[in-house]
Amino acid sequence: MTEMPNVLWLEEISKDDIPSVGGKGASLGEMTSVGLPVPKAFVVTAQAFRKFLVETGLEDSIFTLLSDLDVDNNDALEEVSRSVRDLVLGAKMPEGIKEEVLAAYGSMGDGELVVAVRSSATAEDLPDASFAGQQETYLNIKGDADVIEAVQMCWASLYGARAVYYRAKQGFDDRTVNIAVVVQQLIRSEKSGVMFSSHPVSGEPLTIIEGSWGLGEAVVSGSVSPDKYVFDRRLKRVVDRLISNKEYMIVPVGEKGTELVEIPKDRQDEPVLSDTEVTRLAEFGRISEEHYGVPQDLEWGMVGDTIYILQSRPITTIGVNNTHAAPSAQTGPQGAVILEGNGASPGVAGGPVIIVHDVKDLGKVKDGDILVARMTNPDMVPAMRKVSGIITDEGGMTCHAAIVSRELGTPAVVGTKTATKTLKDGQMVTIDGEKGLVFEGAAAVSAPAQAAPAAQVAGATVAAPAPVITATSVKVNVSLPEAAVRAAATGADGVGLLRIEHLILGMNKTPGWFIKNGKEEEFISELYTGIKTVLDAFPGKPVWVRTLDAPTDEFRNMLGGEDEPDEHNPMLGWRGIRRDLQSEAQFKMQVDAFKRLWDEGYDNLGLMFPLVSHPDQFVRAKELIAGWGVNVDEVDLGIMIEIPACAILIEDFCKAGVSFASFGTNDLIQYTIAIDRNNELVSPMYWPKHPAVLKLIHDAIAVCRDYHVECSICGQAGSDPKMVEWLIENGITSVSANIDAVPKIRGTAAKTEKRLILDAVRAKNASEWNI
Repeated sequence: MTEMPNVLWLEEISKDDIPSVGGKGASLGEMTSVGLPVPKAFVVTAQAFRKFLVETGLEDSIFTLLSDLDVDNNDALEEVSRSVRDLVLGAKMPEGIKEEVLAAYGSMGDGELVVAVRSSATAEDLPDASFAGQQETYLNIKGDADVIEAVQMCWASLYGARAVYYRAKQGFDDRTVNIAVVVQQLIRSEKSGVMFSSHPVSGEPLTIIEGSWGLGEAVVSGSVSPDKYVFDRRLKRVVDRLISNKEYMIVPVGEKGTELVEIPKDRQDEPVLSDTEVTRLAEFGRISEEHYGVPQDLEWGMVGDTIYILQSRPITTIGVNNTHAAPSAQTGPQGAVILEGNGASPGVAGGPVIIVHDVKDLGKVKDGDILVARMTNPDMVPAMRKVSGIITDEGGMTCHAAIVSRELGTPAVVGTKTATKTLKDGQMVTIDGEKGLVFEGAAAVSAPAQAAPAAQVAGATVAAPAPVITATSVKVNVSLPEAAVRAAATGADGVGLLRIEHLILGMNKTPGWFIKNGKEEEFISELYTGIKTVLDAFPGKPVWVRTLDAPTDEFRNMLGGEDEPDEHNPMLGWRGIRRDLQSEAQFKMQVDAFKRLWDEGYDNLGLMFPLVSHPDQFVRAKELIAGWGVNVDEVDLGIMIEIPACAILIEDFCKAGVSFASFGTNDLIQYTIAIDRNNELVSPMYWPKHPAVLKLIHDAIAVCRDYHVECSICGQAGSDPKMVEWLIENGITSVSANIDAVPKIRGTAAKTEKRLILDAVRAKNASEWNI
């Protein structure tokens, strides 16, 4: 396998490169490839960061400090975080990496270009978690020394207290998360902001744009209450605007860093954007949303008439149930309205006010409080997890408080201007995070039952649409048990792919380690608990669990990793069903966990074997499972179609008794056209809709239909509306999409099915009338 370089240019990067360039880097590369106006940049890869840890000998020291850390102990969290960051900042960057970074920077502008140096962690900006603001960004950086320093500071920010806490609560293991760094030309924006291509709560085709003067950090951080514009993509016009008083802006200062300055009085109430500029921005939002197949959260900047798109990531909150309270669920008396702001996260919550002026106040925050601050920042995330509601003086629907509140499902009202002055510690209030109102007194709030029945948009109430019914089963992909509730909230028809790799990698020990040390029960119990969490979120719906499919290089940094073989190309090596069949003890531990669940009545659990290339492998796996006490005639056993050989022999698999089959398109494409999508020399040739790939899929679907075997797809293509339309036209019976893509894919399925029915009726009528 070609070693990933230390530096990649945006033109070399696609959305499939998250493991190497992180969510932000992958998004910038993808946007560049579709022609969006992205400033030039390169990425210091995650592999470079990992080399830094290895070559400096920091790896073991860091993970020893982080192991067994109680992230809810704030003092311990801060102390460990500080120690780890000091280790990273105190180490010397290896010369080879340093030389490549400086060479790339020098080629951008003779070493004098002013840049932004942005963290891009490999677990951020993902479809099921935004990880907003967990790592650092450094603006207005110029010169070799400062660029190297900023890169290393970004690396260190991976271990900031808020980042360590957030990863722990999201179920990410620190060993498995790397960080890349984007070095990008700094756009000295005269005006900037954030844009949601669709409404971030209801998903309606309403583009919401927030903007202010200066650099976009003022809007993202909540330092200013921005102007808000609503563009209706159906009517193709601006339907609402709110022009705020904008007192401050962030601007570059000197040769390093930024500062917050007061905006001249005559510009504070001046609109930032004209209707023409709003329309142009909305068009870029539409292009990004259509390309990715899911609504996007974009950052933008303008210099003169030139628009730059600085970031695009999936909106992770559309249609997600509020975990604290359902909107308008008040049952007790409601006092007078004492504050008004922007409804940033729907739901109603009541409780005592706790005013947080800075990080030192966070220790006072208790469960059920209403957190009040001028603005929130990433250091406040641990406290934001505790509270029942959030109120801020500043900020709009795209500020930190709004984004994190929606992800947490916590009602929030932002941009009230005077909350920290009007409210007092201990005062009882009720907030309506949909309408943006704060009431005197704590009204009783009913327990959450279901998602909001309606969304408040541009001053008008928009009724929630009726459930979309499709003949095609629309399932969801799940990687972490923590995401199960959000996945179920999409209304998906089941789980088309539950990956257990994260569960196993999160144990920080290889399966071989558990076997070698007689700790099999520990492994089985952990796997059982994680899968049960997902099954409980999808009662009565199929949950297809893929057996272990981790390449050997992913095990190497874990306990027991020293026993892993050194493979030239792990992706083509000892993984998937071939490893389980040769390591029966490893396979049996998994089956023991599955058997416990089946024995407890979870008959909706199906097993899916990865990387099968011949029916004999399926038959052998089935024999082993039967030998371990499972009635294989009573459970669903299926396969992943990831290898051309499997697609070609699909009829033999059907005859062998598979219950279902699902396309893993990422591998199928690579293996069919011999393209390693992580190899920069050939990755531009990666072609998901290559005719050979489509023929393999088409023919396999036809065979599965003939044998009444459910045929699905769970690779990235299952989240692409255009690909799903083609799949339904070609007879697929099931698709499985990423969490945030489920509503759009269900809509695509419904439209496609209706069109096919209508086309058939029209053809029949035309034939009968000889038209």
